[in-house]
Amino acid sequence: MKAKHIWMILLLIIVLALVLRLWQLGNIPPSPDWDEVALGYNAYSIIQTGRDEFGKFLPVVLRSFDDYKPALYAYLAIPSILIFGLTTFAVRLPSAVFGIISVLATFFLVRELFKEYKFKDYLALISSFLLSISPWSIQFSRVGFESNVGGALNILMALFFVKGLKRPWLLLLSAVFAGLSIYVYQSEKVFTPLLALALVLIFRKALFSLNKRYIFAAITVGIIVVAPMFLFILNNRAALLRVTGTSVFSAQTEILKPAIVKLERDRANNDQLGLIFDNRRFVYAKSIISGYISHFSFNWLFIIGDISRHHAPNMGLLYLFELPFLLLGIYYLLFGEFDRKTKLLIFGWLLIAPIPASITTGVPHAVRTLNFLPTFQILSAVGLIFAFVYINKYKTVKYVAYLIFAVIFTFNFSYYLNQYFVQLNYYDSADWQYGYREATDEVKRIGYKYDKIVVSDSTPMDKSYMFFLFYLKYPPSDYQKIGQYSSGGFTSHHSFDKYEFRQVDWDKERNDKNILYLGPSFEIPKGANILKTIYNLDGSVAIRIAVK
Repeated sequence: MKAKHIWMILLLIIVLALVLRLWQLGNIPPSPDWDEVALGYNAYSIIQTGRDEFGKFLPVVLRSFDDYKPALYAYLAIPSILIFGLTTFAVRLPSAVFGIISVLATFFLVRELFKEYKFKDYLALISSFLLSISPWSIQFSRVGFESNVGGALNILMALFFVKGLKRPWLLLLSAVFAGLSIYVYQSEKVFTPLLALALVLIFRKALFSLNKRYIFAAITVGIIVVAPMFLFILNNRAALLRVTGTSVFSAQTEILKPAIVKLERDRANNDQLGLIFDNRRFVYAKSIISGYISHFSFNWLFIIGDISRHHAPNMGLLYLFELPFLLLGIYYLLFGEFDRKTKLLIFGWLLIAPIPASITTGVPHAVRTLNFLPTFQILSAVGLIFAFVYINKYKTVKYVAYLIFAVIFTFNFSYYLNQYFVQLNYYDSADWQYGYREATDEVKRIGYKYDKIVVSDSTPMDKSYMFFLFYLKYPPSDYQKIGQYSSGGFTSHHSFDKYEFRQVDWDKERNDKNILYLGPSFEIPKGANILKTIYNLDGSVAIRIAVK
């Protein structure tokens, strides 16, 4: 393929990736979730005051809801918030940009890894194309998910590491991207070091043949970049609360309760084998292994996904048309005449990706394993090329095969576009915590009439205070005076100005006309004096606004 054709096709792929990630970005999904508004408001707070909501100056980690988010995403959102204001679009834009960068970086990474392969240009283009239309990538590129930035940084780390084996100064960039990734998402603290170790081991001969000053410089740069995070973790025990809170070891009662009953029976029956298999260590090991394997489930990958915010309605994370080519790609890469180091990296990457999630509860989990990308797309691209090369040998069959593939691809891709860009808002608006923007607009209009405004924080209105801070653009300097003395935890109650965020018990609330209440339908009954009802996009009640 001629160079000008390669770059032209790549440009078209990037334009496609851009359109799929930027079109209606602020409106699909229909509402930001609590993590997005928290990241956005903290970025806004840093812009205004140099401090987060709790008054911490230029934080490395955001305390947020006491889940201690790495802060890099908030800093990345600052330019877009400065340009577009504190909006959903502005908060999501960094993720969309890094989703597009992932597509571009995948092209160059594949081209470098398969440089000896005669179809390397086709393979690189197909891999980047599949990533550009990937439901998994699009889902998290269109939301302010930190993991999407982490995934892009890991691809860049691998790209510049491999490139750096020929141009050693690029190893410095690889180290920078590796270091930055741990400032984005918790899973990267596990995945990135493992991927970096895999790169060093696989390419050790070429790496250690370089001038040692480049290696030393890269290590030094990496240490400098990660030092602030390392020091923060050492000096703040709470920094790993989110990690420990989602760990399988934190769910001891749930996991160990059946085993305890069995152990008592084993002791009574003097069952030595049972005492081994029902031991808590064995139970934890089984839970971790089960969690790891669950991420290779056909149903999860191709049919149902996990929670609704992680996939389009009635869709998995990968296209069904990819399945046969994915299996072919695994076989062909494993047994084909490819560079051994390339094989080790692709399969190593694939096998490392589920490790961070496997030690947590709620598996399989699409966010914690976003680092699977772009391995599935690369393997599917290998399979596609193998299939088309094989089919081209049969002139009478190939056009029929091409037609069948085109029909299946068109149907699968069109179905996804409809499910995501048309159906998602209707089916999943409640799960996206829809209604806060409409509620705050109404409060801005009539709130001046009331002495107090009580907003529910019961599920599904969890962390409602942050939505009001976000949509009201409440002055961060004022909130910091309160925030620095309050808890961000999921069970804490918040208040600022005349706003109070707590459970609404309608029967016990004060019979005071000067209090405005906002809550879900089960807290504010239909017979109440309802001033306005905000509906989810499927017609169900999202928020009721009422007075006594």
